[in-house]
Amino acid sequence: MVRMIMHGCSGAMGRTITGLVSGREDIKIVAGIDKNDSISQDYPVYTSLEECREEADVVVDFASAAAVDHLLEYCAAKKVPVVLCTTGLSDRQIEKVKETAKETAVLRSANMSLGINLLLKLVKEAAKTLAAADFDIEIVEKHHNQKLDAPSGTALALADSVNEAMDSRYHYEYDRTKRHEKRGKKEIGISAVRGGSIVGEHDVIFAGKDEVVTFSHTAYSKAIFAKGAIEAAKFLAGKTEGLYNMADVVG
Repeated sequence: MVRMIMHGCSGAMGRTITGLVSGREDIKIVAGIDKNDSISQDYPVYTSLEECREEADVVVDFASAAAVDHLLEYCAAKKVPVVLCTTGLSDRQIEKVKETAKETAVLRSANMSLGINLLLKLVKEAAKTLAAADFDIEIVEKHHNQKLDAPSGTALALADSVNEAMDSRYHYEYDRTKRHEKRGKKEIGISAVRGGSIVGEHDVIFAGKDEVVTFSHTAYSKAIFAKGAIEAAKFLAGKTEGLYNMADVVG
């Protein structure tokens, strides 16, 4: 059984993961870390990593960017693998992630959904055939009206996956309102929709002459990210030092 520390256990994702892990025989949360330790859990909760006395095979993080530096230092010193799910990291923190990966196993991904990470592989393969046949590429993402950033990190990851397949020959176009010209052949259009309570929708459109191929992913709840994090924790436990991502989990 994989022993896990839930970093950020009192947050929405921490509670979702706790509920999904409960009763499982292949993975168990042995301790939680959160500044808010007033929420009752079936495991001990500490306000800092230093207070934690339980031994663990992996740490899963869904806390905040402000807590990432200390988390990485702790995991590097203890040689404990960490699944880093917190987003919004600075360039300096991303460099620190890479340095930590020299000391222990670190898994970081733009999106923890197993479906999205499979989609990243599929669109990369599709681009090799369709983009090479002069299909235009457009990405449309939709999220709830409380999301602050646009386009989503997942939309950019999808664009990067396509672009990687095409030797980075494409540029990204976010706004055509000030342009009065035909669409360029080497551009990927990325559009963002914000409204209501949409959890997350992503469409990658390959539009050719007389035919269109669309790859779609719809998230109906945030539980898909929790499920992905659990699978990532099982994958990372016991791994040697290095930088991993969800593509490694999907296989």
